[in-house]
Amino acid sequence: MLVTGGTGFVGSHSVVRLVREGYRTRVTVREPGQRESVVAALRQAGADPAGRLEFAVADLAADRGWRKAMEGVGHVLHHASPFPATPPETEDEVVLPARDGTLRVISAARDAGVPRVVMTSSYAAVGYTVKPDNHYSEADWTDPGTEGLPAYHKSKVLAERAAWDYVRARGGIELTVINPTGIFGPQLGDRPSASLGLVKRMLAGQMPVVPIMYFGVVDVRDVVDLHLRAMVHPKAAGERFLAVGGPSVSLFGMARILREQFPAAADLLPSVELTVEQVREAAKTTPALRDAAALHGRIPVISNEKARSVLGWEPRNVRETIVATADSQIRLGLDLP
Repeated sequence: MLVTGGTGFVGSHSVVRLVREGYRTRVTVREPGQRESVVAALRQAGADPAGRLEFAVADLAADRGWRKAMEGVGHVLHHASPFPATPPETEDEVVLPARDGTLRVISAARDAGVPRVVMTSSYAAVGYTVKPDNHYSEADWTDPGTEGLPAYHKSKVLAERAAWDYVRARGGIELTVINPTGIFGPQLGDRPSASLGLVKRMLAGQMPVVPIMYFGVVDVRDVVDLHLRAMVHPKAAGERFLAVGGPSVSLFGMARILREQFPAAADLLPSVELTVEQVREAAKTTPALRDAAALHGRIPVISNEKARSVLGWEPRNVRETIVATADSQIRLGLDLP
């Protein structure tokens, strides 16, 4: 089993799950020094690799290392994709490594005779083009030319489309794609993902005001579970699956869940929700609000029926996931009053 992006949020949870289930797991890292973060995540989760964990050095931006990384591999979970901490100066800074890196992984897997790659895409590739009814399923695609579409979202669309085009044109390998919504859940390691950072900042009193913004939520443990189901299920080949735990929730609604569960933090949690108009205006000078502005206050209805019916997937509910996210932040040292 090969896992790319094993130092990331989804990747680290994948490695923990695979090791616990007895899979021999190889993890790609950009440089040897990143190995320790994977080992630390396993240690934090109480998972003993028992000699079943190994590493390969390979970078999405270069061909070197991928052929060797694929030697003897039965399946590939491709999680790795660039996620900029701040908006990039040009789209190509994100789009090119996401697209070209994905093609490197799939091409190397195909050449090595790997039967199937399960790729982590995103809801960003599905639901960021407005539909009149706001209902979204795996049949939908975000138009990369959508006005105001952030570079990261565009990178996910173009990387996934490139992957499907490659497999259809070349054959010789199966592809399954998982499209998660906002991924939350227990943190592994000392660096929270962007989504976990939202909860951390809320609990720390750093977000007194939030934009109106509704989005899907899914637990990282359920995202991993869906990948593993897709890895082995015969009906998963050639399919994409949306991963969402339930109805869309707003940032303000998330704060409400936290307030109910953690009353000691009530005074620190967001107390004001910006309107659509206020978000649109603020996004002109605050790049971090462009994602919210692109959603126009819509409440997307995101279907997980395909994953449930085809793969038997049963995700946790949104409340449980948000509470688990906060609990992990507190265990990792976030002090509440």
